[in-house]
Amino acid sequence: MSQIKRINHVAIVVRDIEESLKFWESAMGLELHHVEDVPSQASKVAFIPIGDSEIELVQPTTEDSGMAAYLEKRGEGMHHLCVEVDDIDAKMQELKDAGVRLINNAPQVLPGRKMAFIHPKSASGVLVELYEITAEE
Repeated sequence: MSQIKRINHVAIVVRDIEESLKFWESAMGLELHHVEDVPSQASKVAFIPIGDSEIELVQPTTEDSGMAAYLEKRGEGMHHLCVEVDDIDAKMQELKDAGVRLINNAPQVLPGRKMAFIHPKSASGVLVELYEITAEE
């Protein structure tokens, strides 16, 4: 049986990273680690470490992306909760066997990680990302 290791990050969709950072840095006293463009997700992401986890502020970079549609429909706020697993393929099979609805049939493989999403209808309305850190960085 695969194991959930930790909460890797909480993703928050925002209209403007710089504006949102005012709260997280000034009011909350957290420090921005870095910002990176993620063309495969049509977004820009700010990484704010908290202990062994992170808050990720996600700003859409195109008006026709899924994240932009989410922002338009629901406004700013929590987008998803990401849990890190030791074996994403095994965890996905366990979830399928348990009747859990997945968005992805197979994990998306990116440099240094694999990821897949659980449909919010199976998780009390929360979009959950499964995340496995792999050796290749």
